[in-house]
Amino acid sequence: MPNIQPFQRTLTQQLATLAQSWRLVFLTGPRQSGKTTLARMALPDAEYLTFENPATRELATADPRAILAQIQGKSAILDEVQHAPHLFSWLQQHIDERRGGPMILTGSQNFRMSERIGQTLAGRGAILELLPLSMAELVRRPARHPDTWLDGGQPFLPKGDAESVDTVLFRGFYPRLHADDLAPSDFYASYVQTYVERDVRTLVDVGDLDAFTRFLMLAAGRAGQLVNLSSLGSEAGVSHKTADRWLAVLRASYVIELLQPWHESFSKRVVKAPKLMFLDTGLLCWLLRIRGADDLRSHPLRGSIFENFVYSELRKLHLHHGVRPDLWFWRDSAGHEVDFVVAAHGRRIPIEAKSGMTVTPGTFAGLDWWCKTSGEPGGVLVHGASEATPFRAHLGRSWGDIT
Repeated sequence: MPNIQPFQRTLTQQLATLAQSWRLVFLTGPRQSGKTTLARMALPDAEYLTFENPATRELATADPRAILAQIQGKSAILDEVQHAPHLFSWLQQHIDERRGGPMILTGSQNFRMSERIGQTLAGRGAILELLPLSMAELVRRPARHPDTWLDGGQPFLPKGDAESVDTVLFRGFYPRLHADDLAPSDFYASYVQTYVERDVRTLVDVGDLDAFTRFLMLAAGRAGQLVNLSSLGSEAGVSHKTADRWLAVLRASYVIELLQPWHESFSKRVVKAPKLMFLDTGLLCWLLRIRGADDLRSHPLRGSIFENFVYSELRKLHLHHGVRPDLWFWRDSAGHEVDFVVAAHGRRIPIEAKSGMTVTPGTFAGLDWWCKTSGEPGGVLVHGASEATPFRAHLGRSWGDIT
């Protein structure tokens, strides 16, 4: 049966607080990550306008004063406002003259939102990002905070349906998928079709949408790998320049992110290319044509999918508390590598993601090497077991206990 109780989002209090102090908050994130629900929870009495509605969008272009008249003297939520770019310059005067109460602007296209903010509304609002559900939000428990993430205490372990890591990774983390108990295959097929036909068309002149969809699926096969634009473009049948442009589209719409290498090297032979990371494992599994949790258990890319999960959880750990993550990876030409490096607690914390349930001394080789070379006291291993597993100086954390 569908779960009728809305998920409690970690970002709710931060959004409500910023809306009162800044009067204008930009809330961005991928399509269907829960932005509208969160905004309406933060400002329950606000006037609500969605620019996914063609009539509202047309009115904003033809008569922006009429839109502003609807929110005069009120708090307001303007949903998917990137579809009404002409409205931003009018909002500037509305905000400066304090003609209304707190306002939340949502959008699922980070590039378009950032561009408009920079041009007309810079310095007038706070910016928050909402990704799909974190593990903490999914299993409805208190979320960890990035400032206390390394602290000890009772671990948060997954319960109930969340006990199988493969089941969770396969289903992914979009709220509606869980709230309405939808079949992942149906949800993601519709999601990709809607994403390509609506978001991609408005971001760039793709031309052949089938070619872009094929490019998206090929990118999924390289999740967790170093970006090679020439190879990816060649395989997709497009130029290096087109591949670069299409990756920018995927980043702007929160499908992927490029994880940059650690900028302080321990040798001159460090890898300089970024890694391609997907922000939701359910979408990644669908693009890889994985059609069930049982298929995932024996899939050759299971380790990469788990690594993408840990990356996404680390981003949620920070972003869902309103904190920008300082997150990298590290690798050199000699084969030494660490999956993630997080700057926190005045340290450079190395983090390894291992999907297996069995932890051996060899599992910590990357962490040991980093700590020996950098002088850091220890790192973190995120693993596929359901219990915490400390080893020497390193902290072991279950996959269900990151956020």
